[in-house]
Amino acid sequence: MNDDEPFLTEEEQALRAQVQVLRQEHADLDASIEALGLVAVPDQLLIARLKRKKLALRDEIVRIEARILPDIIA
Repeated sequence: MNDDEPFLTEEEQALRAQVQVLRQEHADLDASIEALGLVAVPDQLLIARLKRKKLALRDEIVRIEARILPDIIA
C-alpha cells in the first residue's frame, strides 16, 4: 500500500481496485495468448480475438487511470 492511500476518496479506491482487476485480466490474457501460440497448430482466430480483448482492457485501464490522475494544466 502507498502512504497516500488513506487520503484517497472512496471513488479513487474503487477505481484503483478496478484497475488491479483489469491488470490481472490483461496478464491472464497475455499468458493465454502466449500458450496458444505454442501449440502445433495455433487457432489464429482465437488468438486475434484475445488480442483485441487485451487491447480493449488496456484502453479501459488507461481511461480509469486518467480519472484517478487527471492531467494538470500548468
